[in-house]
Amino acid sequence: MEIDLSGKTAVITGGSRGIGRAITMGFAEAGANAVPLSRTKTDVEAVVEDVRELGVESRVETLDVADSAAVEACFERIGEDLGIDIVVNNAGINPETALGTPSAVEDEGFDLVTDVNLGGAFACARAAGPALSEANGTLINVASVGGLVGLPRQHPYVASKHGLVGLTKSLALDWAPDVRVNCLAPGYVATELTAEVQDNEKLRKSIERRTPLGRFAEPEEIAGPAVFLASDLASYATGATVAIDGGWTAR
Repeated sequence: MEIDLSGKTAVITGGSRGIGRAITMGFAEAGANAVPLSRTKTDVEAVVEDVRELGVESRVETLDVADSAAVEACFERIGEDLGIDIVVNNAGINPETALGTPSAVEDEGFDLVTDVNLGGAFACARAAGPALSEANGTLINVASVGGLVGLPRQHPYVASKHGLVGLTKSLALDWAPDVRVNCLAPGYVATELTAEVQDNEKLRKSIERRTPLGRFAEPEEIAGPAVFLASDLASYATGATVAIDGGWTAR
């Protein structure tokens, strides 16, 4: 069954690269106007051009999701121009300063990860809430298998993604029945964010062995479930977290 989201507008944070770009293009291919948000204007412009080639609307907007005032202003502009029916909270980081044993994690790294991955998602949800409610829309948070299980040496990231799973549930309760809120928990995906892991043969093979499907996902394999959750085919789904992880959390 083909999904048709014509007439709807989707806003995707972290929408210019990797999973976010694939989700942006997935919505555009389903007929929705698609607005990718990112801090880098040139990256946004490139995706907007690709979106418009599919015959749907977009607009160039740059955004740091950790800046709550900028988030409010950005979503207000988009809402006035195109309306907002779907929001995907995909922006996320995992910098070197937040990796390692607990003693190695720097305060700055911990704060940055939680401010972007969790605080930024909440700021976007709060800013988009009125428009989503008016549209009977849907919010999709992109967490991680790290939001369902522990991952060694990634403490701030895991904490932020567990928080995002919890935020999904609380928002779903507060906003029902007007807005559906769900969450995706991807496993390891072949993107720039995991490039170093992919290039490390020992680590890559360890992850592939740990994954029942035996490989990293392609970004488009995360986009499909996002489009599904935003469609009427998922009309009875809210508060759910769907693992798209090649079987990682089945063990």
